[in-house]
Formats: sequence, C-alpha cells, structure tokens
Amino acid sequence: MTPDEYVEAVLELVDRIPPGRVMSYGAVADALAERSGRASARLVGSIMARHGGGVPWHRVVNAAGGMPPRIAAQARARWLAESTPVRHDRVDMRAASWWPGEGM
Repeated sequence: MTPDEYVEAVLELVDRIPPGRVMSYGAVADALAERSGRASARLVGSIMARHGGGVPWHRVVNAAGGMPPRIAAQARARWLAESTPVRHDRVDMRAASWWPGEGM
C-alpha cells in the first residue's frame, strides 16, 4: 500500500465509525496493519491532523479518550450532539469504542 493509499484507507475507516462511537489512533492503525504493513498510531494522528477535516475527526481519539487541547471543546460538543458516552471531558472508551465489523 502506498502512502497515499494509506491516507485514503485511514479516512475511509474513520468515515465508517458510527455516530456515538470512537476509535483510538492506535486502533485505527491496528485495524489497517495487516492490509497496509503499517501500525503507527502517531502516523494516524498525523493523517488526521492534515487530512481529517472531511471525515468525522472527532470520532478518533487518543487512548485515554481525549483530544488535543486546541480542539477539545469542539470535539466535546460533537460527542454530546451524538450522545457519545463522556466522562470527565473524555470519551468513555469502555462504552464507546468501536471496531470495524461490529454492528452499527
């Protein structure tokens, strides 16, 4: 998979995350690892920062369920609008985590 194809694969996967559910950067990387040969949460984060504006970016969070401070308030508003389980200004990862192939 070329770097451009990987960017597309990340964005396509993020676009499939259902409202009210999330994936961590690492989970996105893991979901694509076998197909892509890559497994870097940091790379997924970079892709989301550069190219994620057209997909539901707020559905990809860090492993603790948070967002970078500069976009945290906007993400929180989107989580609440989608009824995403939130605890202490972070997504409740136990309740909201999603994996490709799970029911929507």
